[in-house]
Amino acid sequence: MDSVPEVPAGTVPEAPAGGAFASPAAARAAFRAGLVRPTSGLCPGYTQVNLLAVPQEYAFDFLLFAQRNPKPMPIIGVLEAGQTSSELLAGGDIRTDVPSYRVYRDGELADTCSEATELWREDMVAFLIGCSFTFESALLAAGIEIAHISQGVNVPMYRTSIPTVPAGIFSGPLVVSMRPLPASQVAEAVRITSRYPAVHGAPVHIGNPDEIGISDLASPDYGDAVEIPEGHIPVFWACGVTPQAALLAARPSLAIAHAPGQMLITDAADSRFQVP
Repeated sequence: MDSVPEVPAGTVPEAPAGGAFASPAAARAAFRAGLVRPTSGLCPGYTQVNLLAVPQEYAFDFLLFAQRNPKPMPIIGVLEAGQTSSELLAGGDIRTDVPSYRVYRDGELADTCSEATELWREDMVAFLIGCSFTFESALLAAGIEIAHISQGVNVPMYRTSIPTVPAGIFSGPLVVSMRPLPASQVAEAVRITSRYPAVHGAPVHIGNPDEIGISDLASPDYGDAVEIPEGHIPVFWACGVTPQAALLAARPSLAIAHAPGQMLITDAADSRFQVP
């Protein structure tokens, strides 16, 4: 594993030139030291995951919710109650290694913070959920431009009118991420992303956003709007922010999640989740 650079106490590191860190461990060290930024395009070739942690009393309901809705919530890992690391991030800590966290109390967004150590309880069960940032390297390698990367912003994400299948206390709308693509590249993007079912797989919708309840692409519910060049078609993938939309109805006493677009970068290679 690449060595992790020492970061002087009290300083906030900058992302390296070009945006790519030498290793996931180096990226996690930078976030632990205070760097806050979207993670799309960082550590090409390594899998990024969504994070959601809830008290153990709600864990089975959420696991069932994810099992019933595998497109937006493909489970890559489930940690034991109180566990804060896994084989997916050697030496990492899920309480400190995400750029920014969201804290929900009784279904309301109560706080955002750069680390969650003081909030962590021994009964917290953390779920690692596949993220579409994982297949972006494959899209780029095929010559497919990713708008939010080239424009230097967070990916736009939208709540839709498509309902998820309820389970226990959890229910709510499907959330999607959007990438505008030239019409000539849509079929290739579908082919490439369909090989990554563990990180949302193929798109759930292509074209008219009104058909899935999105009235204004310039006003995403999460992330940033992107410019859509003439001749480009909006393409929508299921998004791992879907659980955060479900928290508003479920109202668990506590939930800790990543800030949308600011993911946990693991040591797992993207190829691990690619199917032939």
